[in-house]
Amino acid sequence: MKEARFLTRRSMLRTFGGAALGTSIGRADFKIVGPTATAFALCGDESHNSDYIRAALGETLVKGANLSIDFTDEEKLLSYENLKHYKILIMFRDGLRFPNGYYQAMYWTGKKEDIVSEPPVERKIGAGRVGWMTDEQGRGIKQWVQEGGSLWAFHNNSQTSLMNKDYRDVEGAIYVGHPPIRPFKVKITNPEHAITKGVKDFVVTDEQHYVVYDKDPKDVLARSVNENGLTYKDQAGRTSNSAEAVWAYDYGKGRVCFMAPGHMIAVLWNPEYEKMQRNAAKWLLRES
Repeated sequence: MKEARFLTRRSMLRTFGGAALGTSIGRADFKIVGPTATAFALCGDESHNSDYIRAALGETLVKGANLSIDFTDEEKLLSYENLKHYKILIMFRDGLRFPNGYYQAMYWTGKKEDIVSEPPVERKIGAGRVGWMTDEQGRGIKQWVQEGGSLWAFHNNSQTSLMNKDYRDVEGAIYVGHPPIRPFKVKITNPEHAITKGVKDFVVTDEQHYVVYDKDPKDVLARSVNENGLTYKDQAGRTSNSAEAVWAYDYGKGRVCFMAPGHMIAVLWNPEYEKMQRNAAKWLLRES
């Protein structure tokens, strides 16, 4: 049965009962018990509002692929114990958290100095950022995938791998930058794989993410290519118009798929990309 839910600590208390969770919201031992969805999706960060991700995947995967998904933006819900209730982990966020918030706001382009508050705000808004993934979480994801779970990582999630070696080993790459949003082609390099079967090259307007890819080149299914002659010098010092965009491989008894396009909802709803996502859902569930 297809279903999309947004999990919060309050909704989990309501759905599964207070005994399922730690008693303090600051604790990391939150637990999920009882019936759940097929996929657990951790999404949303400073630059990627969880609402567009939920809307996009809700159409393409929940309605389009009959995949049930529990959505959340609460990092503490990501644990080995919780993952054991799911078949797929969808990661659609970077590795940073801003405990002091950030002063930017949608549709507002002012500077910090422009903010007026009477009485004044005493906290130093936007001061400092931290990596949220713990060593335990990285080890837990690695163990869960090795035992048969499927990791499906999107877009800027390769930035998370910069901060956790176990997670990097599973996901297969680290983020090294992107040029401004502009059109580029997603070129299929392995049309025989179940994920890319029947998918044609397509053009999107998006952030073209560059990565340092760690795994076997044969597992790359598609590359992003700027065909207008525009290149980018990434943080690894390489200058190119092309980067690995989609890859997939077995990892232990589990499976891993990464898809780099995804900053804009129009990208996620490109018909060829939707086809690729639906194919990936079946492959990750071992239905193809």
